[in-house]
Amino acid sequence: MVEKLNKDMIEAMKEKDKDRLSVIRMVKAALKQEEIDHKKEINDDLLIEIVNKQIKMRKDSISEFEKAGRNDLKEKTQAEIDILMNYLPEQLSHEEIVKIIDEIFAEVKPSSIKEMGRVMGVASEKMKGKADMKEVSAIIKEKLQ
Repeated sequence: MVEKLNKDMIEAMKEKDKDRLSVIRMVKAALKQEEIDHKKEINDDLLIEIVNKQIKMRKDSISEFEKAGRNDLKEKTQAEIDILMNYLPEQLSHEEIVKIIDEIFAEVKPSSIKEMGRVMGVASEKMKGKADMKEVSAIIKEKLQ
């Protein structure tokens, strides 16, 4: 994934694709910042973590742009999310997420909403980077009630 990011950056420079290039540079800068600040090794796991953070920030921005009626900024931000999605593993479908959550419930056997944290811990371990954890949380909460 990290190699793909570097190759895509060179390709974006050659094609003079400014939007894609700026998103890739932003991800690379965030990777470098994590490496320096937290002395983490740059690898695929770190890349997935950074890309997920960036996507979450942009989704939050989109909801704010919708409230303000700024469709131009909403579309630009959505385009950035589409670029970032290329650096995540294949995303699980809703059915696959539900199936994994059912397996986790069979394993953990939660009895009340108070055990949401335990279930989410196992779920994030199994699905990190492969699913939107907000959706996973909503499904788990629904099943616990």
